[in-house]
Amino acid sequence: MQRKKKSHTDESQWLSVSDLMSGLMMVFLFISIAMMQIVNKDKDAAVDEKKRIEQIVKAYQENKTAIYDALQQEFAQDLKKWDAEIDRNSLTFTFKSPDILFAIGKDQLTPKFKEVLDDFFPRYLTVLTGAGGTIEQDGVKSFKSSITEIRIEGHTDSTWATTGSTLTDKDIYYNNMDLSQGRTRSVLTYIYDMSGIAKQRPWMRAHIAAVGLSSSHPVFKESACNSPEGNKPQTQAFCTEDLEKSRRVSFRILTNAEQQVQKILATF
Repeated sequence: MQRKKKSHTDESQWLSVSDLMSGLMMVFLFISIAMMQIVNKDKDAAVDEKKRIEQIVKAYQENKTAIYDALQQEFAQDLKKWDAEIDRNSLTFTFKSPDILFAIGKDQLTPKFKEVLDDFFPRYLTVLTGAGGTIEQDGVKSFKSSITEIRIEGHTDSTWATTGSTLTDKDIYYNNMDLSQGRTRSVLTYIYDMSGIAKQRPWMRAHIAAVGLSSSHPVFKESACNSPEGNKPQTQAFCTEDLEKSRRVSFRILTNAEQQVQKILATF
């Protein structure tokens, strides 16, 4: 049998398909090259952002250490007599003796606590906003530009003294919330009205807040229970609250390092 010759049309169709496949291969090759370039650029950008974050973290650590050292140097001789402490990690200045802060169940400052605040707060404000800081502003070194907020935090224990009626845990929590908020507001009112700090009041209004936390951050007798992992509802059942140490007032400094990192992450 005579073999049928391929028509010119068949060969043209085959060549067209071959050209098409070759073209597609070239397109995919160019896409692959382009993607590799994008990935390399992304890697370079990621490295740059990583360096920027590392620089911010380093600056934050150095600034936090400088703030802690400045506070420690200023108040080292006063901490014991005030029964106070400065936490290096959270930059929290805590007054731990409830007997000199407020009467039980009351939100009025005791005369003794007023004396302590008279000595403490003007010096505290000077350390943070005046001489002794690390950032130069108007010829004076200051921590001002790195501070986002100073929180006056009020803490209570998880009990509530009552006679007659039985209170639920919810009632006790709400009562202590009102009490802690009233106490921090009393502290804020007292320090704001101090003489000699009038020039700092605009900055205080923008940066100082009074926060009542009720019994949400108790202090436990077991040291392990006071760690971030231990201080959780599921583990608190095995912990014994230290009622006296839970009742405290703190001045906590928040810096702007976290905001700077969040701005960088938002660009990804």
